[in-house]
Amino acid sequence: MKVAYTINDLRAYLAPERQAGRRIGFVPTMGALHDGHLSLVKACVAENDVCVASIFVNPTQFNDVRDLAAYPRTPEKDCRLLEEAGCDCVFMPPVGEMYPEPDGRVFDLGTVAQVMEGAFRPGHFNGVAQVVSRLFRIVEPHSAYFGEKDFQQIAVIREMTRQLSLPVRIVPCPILREADGLAMSSRNVRLTPEQRRIAPAIAVTLKESRTFVPEKSVKEVVGLVTDTLNRTPLLRVEYYEIADTKTLLSVRDWNESDDIIGCIAVFCGEVRLIDNVRYVEAGIVN
Repeated sequence: MKVAYTINDLRAYLAPERQAGRRIGFVPTMGALHDGHLSLVKACVAENDVCVASIFVNPTQFNDVRDLAAYPRTPEKDCRLLEEAGCDCVFMPPVGEMYPEPDGRVFDLGTVAQVMEGAFRPGHFNGVAQVVSRLFRIVEPHSAYFGEKDFQQIAVIREMTRQLSLPVRIVPCPILREADGLAMSSRNVRLTPEQRRIAPAIAVTLKESRTFVPEKSVKEVVGLVTDTLNRTPLLRVEYYEIADTKTLLSVRDWNESDDIIGCIAVFCGEVRLIDNVRYVEAGIVN
């Protein structure tokens, strides 16, 4: 597996692949890889001739410097896992390579970037748009793979890609979960043993909430999920929104949209975890 630390090195590696007409797939990550990331790599490998992954902890998308400092970094382990998963090339640039000058671009990404994560993490999605657009222009992939745990992020990247007319197919991939239901996340390693024991309550509560539909209203389901988790020791709900999957605007009625998702952010101690669950009309998908 090729490891490239500079843009020029990566482009030199990809140039003959591109000239040969090979399809290039891309998996952008911030490292601290787990099986969820590796499922994206495997999907990329299966659908493309060349699989490129990036490992870059992007400072512009962190609105809390403590969160940036605490983000786990395991580059040697990550490279080993990527190679085992069939990745052909990993791009690991230093900050100065990605941002030789400050990126002052401000994106107007509409409602998909303003609600939920956008409301509680000001500037986060602008940083995501900055780094992903730069990576897309560096790698020039045919397809890029993202996990549906970060459902709102996918919507933001789709909109950014549309606005910039970037010829990249965005491929969402299913959430991978631990045996007890907890959504796989790089942040999970920061949980204490007691927090790790409690954290699966998030997924359990979301799964149970599907059984309330359509007998209970959207407002009642939001209240039940929020109250259940807030009564659980060490958990504190930051938000729970039930929204249309396309606009990400909150719905008031199950018949308001034919594709509805519930998105949640919960603090488990000091560790912020996100998850989601899908609803459709008066029935359930998944």
